[in-house]
Amino acid sequence: MKEDTHKKIIKWRIQFKMTDRFPTADERWPRNGEVANMKKRIKPSEGNETFCMAPWTHTYLSPQTERRMCCASREPAQSFKQYIDTGNKAKKYKPLTLKEHWNSDHMRSVRQRMMSGEKLKECEVCDEKLLNTDVYRSYWNQLFKDKIDEAFASTDDTGHTTMKTISFDYRFNNLCNFKCRMCGDMLSSSWEAESRKHKNWNKDSQPWMASPLREQIKKFQDKQVVQEFVDAVETKQIREIYWCGGEPLMWDMHWKSMERIIELGFADKVYVRYNSNLSRTSFRKSNLFDLLGYFQDWQVCASIDGTGEVGEYIRDGLNYEQWLRNFKEGLSVSTNQRQMRLDFTITLLGLLELKNMFDLSQKLNTEILTKVMFTFSEEEILSPLSLPKELLHDIIDEALAYMEPRATYKQRALIDVLKNLKNRETFTATKKGKLRQLWIDKIRKQDITKILSKDKRILEWWKSI
Repeated sequence: MKEDTHKKIIKWRIQFKMTDRFPTADERWPRNGEVANMKKRIKPSEGNETFCMAPWTHTYLSPQTERRMCCASREPAQSFKQYIDTGNKAKKYKPLTLKEHWNSDHMRSVRQRMMSGEKLKECEVCDEKLLNTDVYRSYWNQLFKDKIDEAFASTDDTGHTTMKTISFDYRFNNLCNFKCRMCGDMLSSSWEAESRKHKNWNKDSQPWMASPLREQIKKFQDKQVVQEFVDAVETKQIREIYWCGGEPLMWDMHWKSMERIIELGFADKVYVRYNSNLSRTSFRKSNLFDLLGYFQDWQVCASIDGTGEVGEYIRDGLNYEQWLRNFKEGLSVSTNQRQMRLDFTITLLGLLELKNMFDLSQKLNTEILTKVMFTFSEEEILSPLSLPKELLHDIIDEALAYMEPRATYKQRALIDVLKNLKNRETFTATKKGKLRQLWIDKIRKQDITKILSKDKRILEWWKSI
């Protein structure tokens, strides 16, 4: 750990009288209406680098019905631990409606702090570029730059805003036909089914899987969540939709909503983004790319973390050749404003595929969006950061030597993320993490050593753990 980072952590712990825990929600922002007085307001044009339009335009809902200002926000969970979380372990299910959430004490506090130029702990993923180098904040500020003045004008000194949600990332459920190695039961029903079958879960770490909580979540999803989104569609309130899962192309809700937006005649005013495994492009009588032809602009980020057998190992359920055909179908109707993109998450196993993924991007003449697997504990052996630093850097340097002389702007994100990865601290992989992967191999009848043997250095490191 770098010295300056260590000092920051110590300062944070002292501030909240901590030893080894993350501050509670009550410690981190005012509650029960006790919102602090607004400090001087600073617009982005005046040098406010921490301001983000998401709290004025966007809303995120997890498959377990937890609300956050965006998918990467590191906010304490309202009811149970989530995939990007701060460690809040409260288990009581207290779902919020969109109306309750939008001008809640927390959201008002966020807006206050952002307008004053304060650096927010909740926004660490963007501030520290923990996932990628092209941060979400830049996306929101670019997409809704015409509404920045409105955001300041519509927000009072308590942080209350009269602006309405116009951008939705609603994960209606965790329905998914894949069991990607770096994923889990919270975002994949296939993972959930496997965990239940092999009794690989417990009420303490995964309380949402226990009855009756699971039934309560589904009831809230089916009634409250669906109705919120239907209302936004019927009132033509939506200007941006991010379809992400689970696997959104398996949701009946996705297809009905897209068709209804077209029927209501405002598709040309809506920007649509997808993060999909692209195992399918049709549902009943509807084709994805036929529907997208009605919309203003769109972006389909097709998840692919390796080619051939490596890709199929990482993303259990993937048929690589079928995926390639589906991707090319999208390419046939794409334009400069309607884009197909590769979405590559770098894992330990993905390091074996760096050159192949680069070549795929060039062969398809499409951008490769790149992020690093988000790491939650040192047990997470599938992170590239689990490798010894010297070995990781050697692998990256070899890849960069291959890529940089050939690269175009479409591979810029891949190269930037790899360079940034060299500046990250590595951690020591644990035996526990290895045993978990071997257990998954056993129940799925797979063999990780067959994959790792593609690089003898990585295989030898694996054997040494």
